Amino acid sequence: MNPTAKLLIIGGIVLIALGVVWQFGGKYLQFLGRLPGDIAVERENVKFYFPIVTCIVISIVGSLILYVIRMFRG
Repeated sequence: MNPTAKLLIIGGIVLIALGVVWQFGGKYLQFLGRLPGDIAVERENVKFYFPIVTCIVISIVGSLILYVIRMFRG
């Protein structure tokens, strides 16, 4: 199988799995996006929100998962 096609299929499966987790496990993931350190500015006509700490946490967790996968892969 073409490596690009394989990558796209795996990426699609991962996105579907994330969507299912988000849909059915959303009530357990409500703390994401509301962590201490996330920037939220609300004024009369403007709402600005940047979840910087949430992005860092997701990045660290993703990096650890990929590290473990590479460790077992060889």
